[in-house]
Amino acid sequence: MKAAPEEQARLLDLQGLDTRLGQLARREANLPEAEAVRAAKADRERVRGDLASLRGTLEDAQLELRRVEADVELITARLAQDEQRMLQATDAKQAAAFEHEIASLRRRRGDLEEVELIVMERVEEHEGAVSGVEAELAEIERRVEEAEAAVGEALAEIAAERERVARDRGILAAGLSAELLALYERQRERYGFGASLLRRGVSEASGVALLADELHAVRSAAPDDVLICSSSNAILVRTPESGL
Repeated sequence: MKAAPEEQARLLDLQGLDTRLGQLARREANLPEAEAVRAAKADRERVRGDLASLRGTLEDAQLELRRVEADVELITARLAQDEQRMLQATDAKQAAAFEHEIASLRRRRGDLEEVELIVMERVEEHEGAVSGVEAELAEIERRVEEAEAAVGEALAEIAAERERVARDRGILAAGLSAELLALYERQRERYGFGASLLRRGVSEASGVALLADELHAVRSAAPDDVLICSSSNAILVRTPESGL
């Protein structure tokens, strides 16, 4: 295949644009900002689990407190009733029985009130723990929002640059012969590089220096001959930097 040296040199610009498109694709697939989102969401799931557990413990304590409070209210009502009956009792034996029951109920109420205080303290402790974890969760939610916003900004930047590069690539490719462009595209699709600059005897695509016989073949080729690099399988582009 033949192509003017100037046209072959434009392949290096095309390769540069394709390399940049590849870099953008890799950056999009491996965004550091996306890792921050994943980490924040993992923290959020962990804290949500902790919060659910703590809320369950709090609800159990609150339920126990309500039961104790109900028992205290019940005994208080029973006391009031017995005290009223004792005042109305006309029989000494009956009054003594009421007095004994009242004393027993007061002891029972005193015991329950002690339990009530203990349970109330436990409820307050659990409420404090829940509040602390809720605050932690709110902070993590803020981190998730910020990280997702950063991902959105990064993706928007990538999309904008990709659009510019793709536009420039289209303009550049349109100025190349169909045959040369087809060869470039075929080599790039198969081997990763479509064009490689020969710089001081080294193929830049592979970083491999040409052997003596390979350099001799390159020197012997006409300037418009399209050559294929033996190490990278890309079109080997010769310029004044090639050191030939």
